[in-house]
Order: sequence, then C-alpha cells, then structure tokens
Amino acid sequence: MAVHWEDRLQEPEPTVNPTAGLHENPYLIGVGRADCTGPPGDVPLMGYANLEQTAAGIHTRLFSRAFIVDNGSKRVVFVTADIGMVSQRLRLEVLKELEVKYGILYRQDNVILSGTHTHSGLGGYFQYTLFMITSKGYIKPSIKAIVNGIVKSIDIAHRNIKPGRIYMSKGELEESNLNRSPHSYLNNPAEERNKYKSNTDKQVTLLKFTDLDGDGMGMLSWFAVHAVSMNYTNQMVSSDNMGYASYLLEQEKNIGFLPGEGPFVAAFASSNLGDASPNIRGPFCANTGLPCDYLNSSCPIGGLKMCVALGPAGSDMFNNTKIIGENIFKRAKDLYGKARQEVRGPLHAAHQWVNMTDVTVQLNSTHTSRTCKPALGHSFAAGTTDGGGDLNFTQGAVEGDPFWDGIRDALLGAPSNETQDCHQPKPILFSTGEMTWPLPWHPISTTAQGTFSNAEVVVAGLCNIYTHYITTYEEYQIQRYEGASTIYGPHTLSAYIQKFRGLAKAIAEVRTTYCTLPKGPEPPFFKDSQLFSLLPAAAVDKKPINTTFGEVLERVDPEYTVHITDTMSFQRDKTFVTVEKYHNSTAHWDVVHTDASWETRFHWVKNGAESNATIEWHIPLSAQAGSYRIRHFGHYKQRKGFLETVIIAYEGVSDVFRVSKIK
Repeated sequence: MAVHWEDRLQEPEPTVNPTAGLHENPYLIGVGRADCTGPPGDVPLMGYANLEQTAAGIHTRLFSRAFIVDNGSKRVVFVTADIGMVSQRLRLEVLKELEVKYGILYRQDNVILSGTHTHSGLGGYFQYTLFMITSKGYIKPSIKAIVNGIVKSIDIAHRNIKPGRIYMSKGELEESNLNRSPHSYLNNPAEERNKYKSNTDKQVTLLKFTDLDGDGMGMLSWFAVHAVSMNYTNQMVSSDNMGYASYLLEQEKNIGFLPGEGPFVAAFASSNLGDASPNIRGPFCANTGLPCDYLNSSCPIGGLKMCVALGPAGSDMFNNTKIIGENIFKRAKDLYGKARQEVRGPLHAAHQWVNMTDVTVQLNSTHTSRTCKPALGHSFAAGTTDGGGDLNFTQGAVEGDPFWDGIRDALLGAPSNETQDCHQPKPILFSTGEMTWPLPWHPISTTAQGTFSNAEVVVAGLCNIYTHYITTYEEYQIQRYEGASTIYGPHTLSAYIQKFRGLAKAIAEVRTTYCTLPKGPEPPFFKDSQLFSLLPAAAVDKKPINTTFGEVLERVDPEYTVHITDTMSFQRDKTFVTVEKYHNSTAHWDVVHTDASWETRFHWVKNGAESNATIEWHIPLSAQAGSYRIRHFGHYKQRKGFLETVIIAYEGVSDVFRVSKIK
C-alpha cells in the first residue's frame, strides 16, 4: 500500500463546520479494533517453536486493529493483529469471510494483514506441515478466533468510516532494540554500512488519523523490534511490548473506557525486525555472567542454551515488556503530537502471487542467478539469543553434522544435489521444498504488495504470508539463525526487490486494477480433512468432592494497600476476569479492570481433568481507596448421558476486601 504525499508544514487547523474543507478531497477513514485472543489454555504459543510452551492463562488480551483509507475511487485496508505472523491460510480464510459480507469491496489486492510478531499469541493457524508440527497441528478454535477478530475489526472500521485527514511523522528511538546478529551485519559491504548510523534501524514512522475537526481517530506506527520481551518460559497469552504500547496510548486517549474499548485505535505494527531484539543488554552466559561467543552465541559450559540475551530489567520479562513498551509508547506519543506533514494525493495498491522457488534474478548486466526451493539450514535449529534451541546446534554453521544429517536422510530423505548447490553455503537440515507428506512443508507462492516511486517507504513486516527471514546476500554467507532461515536461498532479497520494483512500476503506470495486473500462481487452500491436529479433544471437567465450579480455593485478605499484589484461586475451566469497585452512592459494583488490563494476570493450572485458576491483581498506585471484589466467569464441560456432553457456565466471586492508600 502506498499514498503519495506532499510536504505541509503548518499545524492541522480544526474546522468549525465538519463539512468544511471537503473541496480539498479529504480521505474517507475508518478505524476499528476487536478481540482475537482465542482459547487461553492448552494451545501452543506461536513463535519459539516449543511444543511444551502451551497457553496457561492470560497476561493481556490480543486485539486486531484495522484502518481503512478511501480516496473516493480506491480503498485500502491495513490490519495489524496481536499474533505471531499472518499465515497464508489465515489470510485466505479472512478474504473468504470478507467476500461473503462485502462482495469485491475488500479483496486480495487491497487488504493487507500484518502480525505484531508477539511470541505469546496462539498457534495452530497454518496449513503447511512444518508449522503444523511445531504448533500441534491445525487448531480450529484458534484460527476461528483470529479470523473473527480480524473481520470484526474491519467491520467496525467500515461502519465508522468518515471524512478525515492523515499526517505523518518520523523520529528515532534509542535503547529499545539491539542487533542480535552483529557479526552477520559486519559482512555487508562497508559502503552499505556507512549509509547508516547504527547496525539496527531506529526509525519510528507514524501516521496520525483525524476527522475534519482535527480530533484524533487513531494512530498507526511502525518500529523494528521483536515482540519477545515475554520470553520462552512464559505460558500466558500476551501482546508483549508492542501490545503494551497500544494499551498505554489507547487508555490515555479513551478516557473512561476499559482496555479494548473506546473509539481511538492505536496500532504498533511490525516492521523490518528480523535481527532486532528488545533484549538490549545483549547475550550473556547465564552461569558465568560473561559474554557469549561472538560468532555462534554459545557458552564454554552449557553451550547454546546457556547463552541468553537480557532485556533492560534483566531476567524479569514483565518489567522488560513494560520498559520497552513504554519507550515505544512515549516516542509515538511525542511524534503523534508533532505530526504536521499531511499525507495527500492518490491512493494505490498492487498485489501479486509469486512462485518464489523459481525467480530469475538479474545480478548485473551480464549475470543472472535464481532463487531456490525452500530449505532450512542447521543454524535454524540453534534458535537465537532470544530463545535458543534444545539440541546441540549452533549459529554460524556452514557445514552439516553427520549425526543429524543421517537421521534426516533416514526419516525424511536427503536434499537433492540441485537444492544443496542452490543454497550454498547453507548446510541443509530440512529440504522443505522437496517434502510434501502429508502436505507441503513450506509455501511456494508468496504474496507481494507494492508501493511506487517518490514515496515515503515503510516496510510492514509479517504480512499476508510467513516465509521466515530475508537477509542480504552477504549476511546469508555467515549462516547465523537469520541466514539459515532465509528459505529461498542467497538471492532471496534480490528476488523480492526485483518483484517490488515491478509492482511499483505497475502502480506508477496506473496498471493496478484487479484485472490488468497478472495475479500469479494462486496458493492452495487445503480442505479441512487434509489438515491434522495433534491437540487432544477437551476432556470432561471434574472437580474435587464437595466443591463447585467457580468455588474460591484461596481467600483474599480483608485489606490491601496500593502497589500490593492481590492473589486468589478458583476451581475453573475457562476464565474471564473482572476487578470491581463498590460505590456507596449508587450501591453498584463498577468494573475497573478486566483480563485485558495490564494490572491483572490470570494463571491456569491443569491437573488431569481438574484445573485451578489463580487471578492476580497488581494494585496500581492510581487505585482509589474503597471496597473491591474479583469475579471470575467460565464454562465447564459435563457429560450428559452416555455420549452427549454439554457446556455449562459458572461464576466465582471473592470476598469483599478493602484497598487503602499508603500512609
């Protein structure tokens, strides 16, 4: 997606009449937000590829945020969702739902879906074998929640569309990201590196959306950082640092509304975050405190697993999330207030499916090369300093390992000579482009959504389909995690640049209608019967004798002071949480926090067919003195007759307790 803009130095001036200024042809703008959390129990979290890291509660809820821009003749939708990434299957499912509702209004060439790259969102929404294996298959409740949330956010934006203006602002943000593969970066040519002040992109780019009165409707920004402040030990669903930035700005703009509610939508979308980590203190050996090996990120004792990158608060992942999220929020708030450069001009979009396994790349005037069938290198299994692998793989491997290669050959078959030659110097661990059972392991057709020349360019990451990483040719030679995960070979970046140039040219020449731009080879949409799930069906719930579902197991204290954690436990199956304050004047309980609030944490502990919920309320300094209670809502599964089961709602409530101010 791209818009052409021209400089405008004056502040936006509110108009007295909402219809005034329409002769300037303002855009039509709609913003929307909807929950896309899904079931916060048993489902694997998507990002660290750890089958043991399954959801066991809620740290913060996940949301989809949609922005519609229309110039009267063309319309573009950009969605960023609190999920790991957008899969091809997810996008196809969303487009199907949009077609049913809106016909051809929202379609593949004007809808862009992006993921924030939180590693604490639910998995199970892929149709390719590799991703199904690492997230226990295709999990319908998970993908249904994400599809419904994305579509609902677009519905809300569609309903709220009205004339407005867009302003852009840019600035740099320090102490919030770190290059986790600096050795790879140094392999880039000096003349290329000399163009930049840092080995990590520090730029924040922000779009400010207002109505014609100048009142804020929403904000969309991009910043390059992995959403991995919540580390691989976390088992709570969380929107991580980018989600916390959204939470802070939306709470500030939507005064009097609970989290996830209110008209103002603030989205912090992913950008070129491939090697950008929020763990800004860098990698250290956990057992010695000494720096890890520079090349392969391992430790003399303990190896790869002992090398862990630390955030600004050390190993405290909640404070790391808070600090990085606050940094991003504060910079965006500042840029939002300073946004003066008005975005104007035509609106265009272009889309094309591309067979990335067979792109001829023009290297110079006399030489060409091509992309490869997808394959992952040995260093892919090593993981990163944000979360290392469990086996004896290391980053920077440019030779195979006879032990692992032998196991691979016996179980999956050896890579062909052609694929091995194409991917040099990558030692191939999984030749996924040659693996098709029970379904293809990696996508072949990817989606490219383009811009045109003479424009401000923003890289929106994790969009429309996930194909791992894209490194430069030079970084690929080092074969750290990012290079080993560049699945289409050493010329992947050049191929993408070549394709984007073609799309930019098509837009510039106004050859961008759905019919005239070749669609390319459309990807498969596998039947549900072809997909598999390794997640067992939910069992009938049980409870201890002489107890009820929702019964309080651990009583609250009668009184707490602010900034103290209030903890209580329930017998439960699934949860929704409210913290409520009693108002004497109205004799009414008002909800002050939900499980979408930063101040609450919901832990779900499963023990066979029984499970307990522990709900924490981290009482903030802003809490008013008074009487409070915590309520919990859920459902349990019960057998009815011999074969039939039913789902029954239940509720639990704590004793009333007092909150007092520190004296």
